[in-house]
Amino acid sequence: MSARERLTDALYGLGWSAVKKLPEPVAVRLGRTVADLAWKRRGKGVLRLESNYARVVPDAGPERLAELSRAGMRSYLRYWMESFRLPAWSAARVADGFDPKDLHHLTDGIASDRGVILALPHMGNWDLAGAWVTTKLRTPFTTVAERLKPETLYDRFVAYREGLGMEVLPHTGGSAFGTLARRLRDGGLVCLVAERDLSASGVEVDFFGDTARMPAGPALLAQQTGALLLPVTLWYDDSPVMQGRVHPPIEVPGTGTRADKTSVMTQALADAFATGIADHPEDWHMLQRLWLADLEPRPSRPGPSDGAPA
Repeated sequence: MSARERLTDALYGLGWSAVKKLPEPVAVRLGRTVADLAWKRRGKGVLRLESNYARVVPDAGPERLAELSRAGMRSYLRYWMESFRLPAWSAARVADGFDPKDLHHLTDGIASDRGVILALPHMGNWDLAGAWVTTKLRTPFTTVAERLKPETLYDRFVAYREGLGMEVLPHTGGSAFGTLARRLRDGGLVCLVAERDLSASGVEVDFFGDTARMPAGPALLAQQTGALLLPVTLWYDDSPVMQGRVHPPIEVPGTGTRADKTSVMTQALADAFATGIADHPEDWHMLQRLWLADLEPRPSRPGPSDGAPA
């Protein structure tokens, strides 16, 4: 492990051990202070966030984009402050911490026993949404996680999410897709953060007027298992309660090849994500390159992408 990797692991460990002990108002102020310092430094992540917002809000001038990126960093640090503190939250605090709209799409799907796939972009706090599902709805689910460096940091994230009631599979290794399919055929719930493709085998979609590549996994899983595919978007308001919406199900087309169906369904997923992101751009935490025009060329790799939380 390199010195940088040891430092990264130590900082995350400090966050989970120290921040969760802070009073909530102190944690909120700390998160905002760190966000503002990072925003003022204008590092690569902030500049990429601002560049991504320029695609989402194409008529925004420099001043508006700067306001958005500052709000975006504050939202991003709110995610981290909440995540560091989630293991110390009571069940009541978790249950009261999220207010999703149109929840019937999810509860009806769970009751149907056909299996449900929730697909989310990197908005709000997807870990809090997951903890709410396991706590408020008392429904376990399975997700996948990107393998991080160092390995000890990946292990921290897995332990953290398992502590919130999630089953976590590694994104790499080739077995995640089959396990997810088995969970869905058994009537289970699968949650995937799914607007950023981590392979070269994703599906090209139109996203805010330009081409991006998104994971094929959610659409393929729905086709192979008959599970319900539901987009979800999350956002913050001025209250301590995160907001969200469960969008209507994305149906499997009646005709076409598997590739055709996957393309249509993934585009519908991208459109649902775009609706939520356009309404709340500052709560979309995309500090990486997403659109093909911004990406470095990558060698092609076979196999479906499962969609993975960062």
